[in-house]
Amino acid sequence: MAETEQQPEEKSESSSMGLMSHLIELRDRLLRIVLAILFIFLCLFYWANDIYTYLAGPLTQHLPEGSQMIAIDVASPFLTPFKLVLMLSIFLGMPYILYQIWAFVAPGLYKHEKRLAGPLLASSIILFYCGMAFAFYVVFPLVFGFFTSVGPEMVSISTDIGRYLDFVISLFFGFGIAFEVPIATIILVAMGMTTPAKLAEKRPFVIVGAFVIGMLLTPPDIISQVLLAVPMWLLFEAGVIASSYIFADKLKKEAEEEAAMAAEQEQAAATSTVYGDEFDVVDDPALDANDSGHADYEPLTDEEMEAEMNRIEEEEYYYDDDDEEDTAEQPTADDSKEKK
Repeated sequence: MAETEQQPEEKSESSSMGLMSHLIELRDRLLRIVLAILFIFLCLFYWANDIYTYLAGPLTQHLPEGSQMIAIDVASPFLTPFKLVLMLSIFLGMPYILYQIWAFVAPGLYKHEKRLAGPLLASSIILFYCGMAFAFYVVFPLVFGFFTSVGPEMVSISTDIGRYLDFVISLFFGFGIAFEVPIATIILVAMGMTTPAKLAEKRPFVIVGAFVIGMLLTPPDIISQVLLAVPMWLLFEAGVIASSYIFADKLKKEAEEEAAMAAEQEQAAATSTVYGDEFDVVDDPALDANDSGHADYEPLTDEEMEAEMNRIEEEEYYYDDDDEEDTAEQPTADDSKEKK
């Protein structure tokens, strides 16, 4: 009894120790992430103003002569570069952050999941940076050039540095996430939720959805919307092609299994209609919705019915006579005693 009472206690202690060890590991990895971001921040803070000047280049080069950016809030000249350097530290430290998350999650994954997750993690980082670079070097010059050229002549363009930073960060996030479309496509195919062929069939809906997402993630102008929607559509096509090559063996095996299953069902349906070699199963006309009964059935006439009843009575009469003769021929118990 003492041993059985100790077993549940030992299990609860081991489970609690396992949970505590996971929490301690999570705390350590979060602390490493914070220290890495803080280290990058301290290294870049000295050049905060220069970094902001470089970031504002796509706008300032399209401003009219004599115009410049302004700071509405009192603390904006200090807080805005501070915020920029902090966000830049997170962006630059993203590979290390994702590595720490990967190191925490990887022990619980299977080998084939690790083999797939590693390249996806690295490619997601590269695609996110590509989205940010595309926004800065392609989208920003076109968007700011359009905004500064369509305003009335009597309006002086002076953008607040804080609002400009918020606008730029929102575009960075929007384009960075939009460039993750191939990764999302590959993950959906890997999870078995869809196939490249089905995704290709949904191409018109994807194109419409890309323009809707472009409308929501970009400023209210057609240029930035198109510049986000078109790359999303092209990246979707790239994801479909990549998933068809990556999971070619898996898709071929699933197609063969589906074909074999369909053949078995057809064979079962064909054999289920035969009971042996001589008898075939036919449909009952009475069960047909268009036929209330047997089409070839004809009722008996009165003469035929009377003749059939007479035949049945004669058969019963002869059957009763045969039974009486059989009982008469059998000796009784008294007769057997007399013979003795």
